[in-house]
Amino acid sequence: MLVFKVCVKIKLIQIEIYLKNRLLGYVEVFSMNYLNKVSNLQDYALSNISEYFELIVYSAVCFFLPLMIGHPQIIVGIVVNAMLITAALNLRGYKMWPVILLPSLGVLSRGLLFGPFTIFLVYMIPFIWMGNAILVYVFKTLKLHMKINYIFSLAAGAGFKTGFLFLAALTMFKLGFVPAIFLTSMGLFQLWTALAGGAVAFAIHYGKKRFAT
Repeated sequence: MLVFKVCVKIKLIQIEIYLKNRLLGYVEVFSMNYLNKVSNLQDYALSNISEYFELIVYSAVCFFLPLMIGHPQIIVGIVVNAMLITAALNLRGYKMWPVILLPSLGVLSRGLLFGPFTIFLVYMIPFIWMGNAILVYVFKTLKLHMKINYIFSLAAGAGFKTGFLFLAALTMFKLGFVPAIFLTSMGLFQLWTALAGGAVAFAIHYGKKRFAT
């Protein structure tokens, strides 16, 4: 009887391990397939030449605007967020990533070339990249995949981005890595510039779409 119970227990453990591995495998495949599917959506089809042209334009604006201008920050923030939303609507796959990564590199380059270098920005750059990616993918998922209206999709993307960046800045502040000023710049400022940038992107994109189609 004892041997039987041990055998049953071993079998149940084996089944549990098998099911966990299968479930993790399905989650991984589903996540990757889902992200690939979402990242390759467009509001309307573009030729490869047009898509690469827009990639160059968005990337140049995202890098050189913070590098050459820098202030006022609200204008830079609005324009960069407009490029992020427009890229979400028009670009597919890896073509979105230069637009996500380059704005903070432009800000960092400006600090190196035209002013005192601040180590605090280096600490925040990975979180800024992730915040931009959250805005792009949440908006792209809701607007292009789930077919939810533009305003709700934008508000959700902006909200998730702002919440993530504020929590990141708060954590880094509590750990002593960044000063309190980052709590302001990574808080409501991010929400307002994302919403305003989305409004600018709406005018740019749908004006372009009407002309193209």
